[in-house]
Amino acid sequence: MKDRIIRWALWILVLCGLVAGAAIFSLCAGSVGMSFKDILETIFRGKGTAEHSILFDIRLPRILLGFAVGGALSLAGVILQGMFRNPLVEPYTLGISGGAATGVCLNIVLGLSHSLGILSLPLCGFLGAILVIAIVYSLSMRKGVLKIQGLLLTGVMISFISSSLIMLIMSVSRTEDLHGIVFWIMGSLEEPNWLLIKSALVVSGLGLVGSYIFCLDLNAFSLGEEEALHLGINTERTKRLLFVIASLLTGLSVSVAGMIGFVGLIIPHFVRMFVGSDHRVLLPGSFLVGAAFLIFCDTLARIVISPLELPVGVITGILGGSIFVYALAKKRKTSA
Repeated sequence: MKDRIIRWALWILVLCGLVAGAAIFSLCAGSVGMSFKDILETIFRGKGTAEHSILFDIRLPRILLGFAVGGALSLAGVILQGMFRNPLVEPYTLGISGGAATGVCLNIVLGLSHSLGILSLPLCGFLGAILVIAIVYSLSMRKGVLKIQGLLLTGVMISFISSSLIMLIMSVSRTEDLHGIVFWIMGSLEEPNWLLIKSALVVSGLGLVGSYIFCLDLNAFSLGEEEALHLGINTERTKRLLFVIASLLTGLSVSVAGMIGFVGLIIPHFVRMFVGSDHRVLLPGSFLVGAAFLIFCDTLARIVISPLELPVGVITGILGGSIFVYALAKKRKTSA
């Protein structure tokens, strides 16, 4: 047991170094390149320079938001895959992202952001996500029991309905509104509002702490609900709380940064290949790898066709899909 804890601690330290490396790379890379020495000089030189503005007003907020959103989506993926015992379940499967996207699309089309301010966009997205959470939860409850399969099927159907509503809204939108909807749907970490960034950091941190309380319960769930019940786990309470945690993490991430795909699906698979399936290390490990992955993808999105910027969802889709195919091929080769 002691050797296992030491090995887990070493993995966490390595992954913390991975996050730090991705953050430093993101600070240095861009249309205005900076060395690590230049960054240190800019920090000690203080405010009032263009370099200081680039670092602390443009790049650092994106790094912090990428850390929060990437970690939250990966964490939600681990929780849902553990609950459903299905490796193909991801945060967007339950329709939460579709509800958030529908809320944001309605905001853009109705012009609420012009009258209520830019904060109304993430607010409408979060309200849309909360509405879907309430619908999916209420439809999946049967006599006080949260039906896992019903939860999954209801979520998938809600996701299809949301997608259809989004296409309907896009088909009747003006050209300028359509551009905003499409760019938001593809995801972006360009968020200058520090209140939203701090909120995302706090919620993702609380989500990590809250989910880690149930790490042993998730290990028991891998044996099946009946086995978990025989081991003394209050399965109904655990399912409800984990569903709420994963839903809130997903809803906040989508409402702040848009629909960034593949992070919640790929990262848990990738981390399991190295650290194993024990949720005591899988939860924090996936959080850190997801954060590093999204920070790295956002940096690539900024520099690939610089000075223009790609939506970060494009990069996560390409890299995430490639990693998934690699992981799948390696798993088949190992099992053979």
